Amino acid sequence: MTTPSRLPDPYGSGGGANLADILERVLDKGVVIAGDIRINLLDIELITIKLRLIVASVDKAKEMGIDWWEDDPALSSRARHNELARENAELRAHVAELEGARPQEEAS
Repeated sequence: MTTPSRLPDPYGSGGGANLADILERVLDKGVVIAGDIRINLLDIELITIKLRLIVASVDKAKEMGIDWWEDDPALSSRARHNELARENAELRAHVAELEGARPQEEAS
């Protein structure tokens, strides 16, 4: 009777997958983890928490249509610049409106 000397290799006999290979595969394909937590008291829903976690490379996320970090001023210098430019334009328009209203008020 023969007994196996060790457990079979889970990644095949050609060689094991190291952490870098696994991470590359996950970032290339992407992983989505989703879950909901509900707290009820006597059949009355008190709170619902929806959790969504996506692990993917930036390129894969953009391919999936996820690019929220590009518009977040806290994460993107371009978004921060765009927000400041928009605010500046609004302030200039408001100042121009106030300056345009001033001569009419003085005339009356």
